[in-house]
Amino acid sequence: MPTLFWIWLAAALIFLIIELMTPTLIYICFVAGSVVAGIYSYFYPEAYYWQIGIFVVISVILLPLTRRFAKKITKTPPELSNVDRMIGQTALVVNDIDPDNGGRIRFEGEIWAAVADEKIEAQAKVEIVSVSGTRVKVKRIN
Repeated sequence: MPTLFWIWLAAALIFLIIELMTPTLIYICFVAGSVVAGIYSYFYPEAYYWQIGIFVVISVILLPLTRRFAKKITKTPPELSNVDRMIGQTALVVNDIDPDNGGRIRFEGEIWAAVADEKIEAQAKVEIVSVSGTRVKVKRIN
């Protein structure tokens, strides 16, 4: 078997390994181009330019096709749940929040311990910035 055949198959294997490490479906185009060029090199081992041309043409043709396919099979990220859903939401201050001692907020009927970088009075509206355990960090909404 011609040496170029094995070089093209090695290139296909390298592109396949890269594709498996990066789930983007971009390198799969290069895998297909390498395989087709390798098959061509088996029958016409002296046609170097044709092999490279076949590799480029196959890869370029498959790039937009695989992008469309990748968009179809890609799933939207799951909806946030539990405490992750709280971040960015508005809550009501129940007890004054002091930067040193903290305070309490009401979020969807539940009372949470809260901390802030500034003093916030009761009945003020705040935005939840982060959640750590049973404490939420908030900031005043202007």
